[in-house]
Amino acid sequence: MTDDELREMLIPFRTRAVEEGYPWEDIDPLPAEEVDRWIGHVRPCAVLTRGGDGPVAGRFGGPLLLPAEIPDPEHPYLASVDFAALPKDATDLPLPPDGRLLLFASLGETDGDGNCGQAVYVPVGTPVEERDRNTWHGCPGDDYDQKIVDSYPQGELRARTEPDLPYHSLPGFPHADELVTVWCDTSERAGHLRIGGYADQEDSDPDPLGIIASRAARQANRGRRGVDEAVSGAVEDWVLLAHWNPDVSGREGADVQWGIQRADLRARRFDRTFSTVYFNP
Repeated sequence: MTDDELREMLIPFRTRAVEEGYPWEDIDPLPAEEVDRWIGHVRPCAVLTRGGDGPVAGRFGGPLLLPAEIPDPEHPYLASVDFAALPKDATDLPLPPDGRLLLFASLGETDGDGNCGQAVYVPVGTPVEERDRNTWHGCPGDDYDQKIVDSYPQGELRARTEPDLPYHSLPGFPHADELVTVWCDTSERAGHLRIGGYADQEDSDPDPLGIIASRAARQANRGRRGVDEAVSGAVEDWVLLAHWNPDVSGREGADVQWGIQRADLRARRFDRTFSTVYFNP
């Protein structure tokens, strides 16, 4: 999808920002010049939902199919995405042209720095075997996390391409906070899974992608990210692989992000993905 097509899809956002603002939070109409510069940061993203008329490009849940050499996952299984089924140019990421991406996520409490999920890439033609979906490491004797996981969504995911804009402040934008507020109101994506675009969470300053980068770097410094494998703490070396805004009882309003270093994505090192969960009860 071209930038012109993405900008055309942002007409409702521009109209709201320039003509209405956001009266519910006393935000007056915003300067058109600043709004247009903000729109200049548009990026495409693939939005996957359980409804709509786009192509089937994955599913929430279903059987967990993994190559024999992949260890049992440490986190609950969430979804699979078929790269070949995504619309052409649905993201600006250097994704593989085909194969499946499996995403895993823990919505339970973490120590603040730990990896809350993982990603597994299964190339086309790779032999797989079905695994027990409940081999992830929960809290022994505590059924609360299991109840949350049992509430994870199920069903086919259909994909469409949408524009995405920043959810955090950018230098040179005096009304950045107001622009983010209007954008969030016009791009409601509760329950959706996104591939690409910008990192998003309720408290998005600083950039959540920078939080992913710094936590991953700290884990590497503690020897928890592999031997002799450099991890950058600089946000510019990372991209958002996926984002999920759960519509799960007990975790409404949470945001799950999967980030990956650009170099790792090009090298198909999805095992180096790092995930965070933001939840404000």
